[in-house]
Amino acid sequence: MKTIYFDNNATTKVAEEVLEEMQPYFCELYGNPSSMHTFGGQIGRKIRLAREQVAELLACDPSEIIFTSGGTESNNAAIKGALAAVPNKRKVITTRVEHPAVLAACRDLENHGYTVVELGVDRQGRLDLAELEAEVDEDTVIVSIMYANNETGVVFPVERIAEIVKAKGVTFHTDAVQVIGKVPLNLSESNIDLLSLSSHKLHGPKGVGVLYVRKGTRLSPFMLGGHQEGGRRAGTENIPGIVGLGKACELVAKNIKQEGEKVKHLRDKLETAILRSCEGARLNGDKQSRLPNTSNISFEYIEGEAILLLLDRYGICASSGSACTSGSLEPSHVLRAMGVPFTAAHGSIRFSLSRYNTEQEIDYTIEKLPQIVNQLRELSPFVAR
Repeated sequence: MKTIYFDNNATTKVAEEVLEEMQPYFCELYGNPSSMHTFGGQIGRKIRLAREQVAELLACDPSEIIFTSGGTESNNAAIKGALAAVPNKRKVITTRVEHPAVLAACRDLENHGYTVVELGVDRQGRLDLAELEAEVDEDTVIVSIMYANNETGVVFPVERIAEIVKAKGVTFHTDAVQVIGKVPLNLSESNIDLLSLSSHKLHGPKGVGVLYVRKGTRLSPFMLGGHQEGGRRAGTENIPGIVGLGKACELVAKNIKQEGEKVKHLRDKLETAILRSCEGARLNGDKQSRLPNTSNISFEYIEGEAILLLLDRYGICASSGSACTSGSLEPSHVLRAMGVPFTAAHGSIRFSLSRYNTEQEIDYTIEKLPQIVNQLRELSPFVAR
C-alpha cells in the first residue's frame, strides 16, 4: 500500500538532492572543522557555504546565523539567552497558542520568579494587537510570538508585531519553524530580532536548525564549552545536518512562490470537498491569513484518533495537532484557546501538505474520508439518528 503523507507540519521527507549533498560528510569528508589540518579545514568551508545558503533564503547577513540542533533549542536559546543578557528585568510576553517548545520554556520561567503573560486569541485564532501593546512595559525583556501556528496554519501579522515591540525598545523573537519555505521572508527589512527555524520542516534532515540573531541584539550564549558559532553555541558541529540544511534552503529559495501556489490549490481542493461532503465538519482558524499547506478541520461528536486510525488503514497519514503532544488525550491547547467547543476540538484533524503531494492523492482521500466519517457517526452515541 502506498503511503499518502499529509503530516508535513510534523516533519517532511528529506529531498533527494539534500540527501545526495549530505552523504560524503558521513564517511568520506568526516573531519572536524576545528582541526588545523587541511582535511578538517575543507569542512569549515562547507559550513560557511551552508550559512550563506540559509542567509540568502532569509535575506540577512551570514554572520547573523547560528546553527543549532533544531527549533526547540533555538526557541529556548532565544528566550533564555535574552533574559540572561538583561538580568534586571523579569517579564516575558507570549501567546496561549505557541508550540510547546515556547510555552513550556516560558511556564518554567514562572517557577524562577519571572512574570509571563500569555496573550489570548479570538475564535479564528487571531491576536489582539492592542492587548499586546498594552502589555509591553518597562519590565519586559522579550516578546516571543510564533509567525504561524503549527496546528491551524494561522499566520500572525509578525511584521506589525515586531514594529510595536521595537517601538517599546524590547527584544522580539518569532518561532518561524512552520513558515520557512512556505512564506518569503526578508529579515534585512524587518524589525525581528530573533527567529527560529528547523531543517526537518523544509525537506532537510532532522537534528539541525537555526537561530537568527540580528546584529546588535543582546543575547547570552545558551551552550558553553567551545568556540563554535562564534562562541555563541558550543559543541562540534553537525556537519551532514548543516550541509543538508543549506541545500534544503537553496532548493526552497528557487521555487517558493510556485510551490506555494501548487500546494494551496491541492489544500483548497481537499478542504472544499471535505467540508461539502462530511456533515458536522468545520474549519478551524482564519481562512484567509494562513499557511498555504495547512487545513485544520473538526468533525463534531467523533474522536479524532478514531479518524486517524481508519485513515491509516488506507495508507493516509494526518494528525490531530502537534506531533509534540500526540500522546496526550487532552484536546488541543490551540483549539481550546480559540474557544472551539469540546465536542469539535476532540475531533480535529490537521492536514498539512508539501510539494510532493499529488492530485491523485487528494482524490483518493476525498473518496475515503467521507466513508470513514459516516462509519464513525453510525457508531457515535451522541449523534441523533
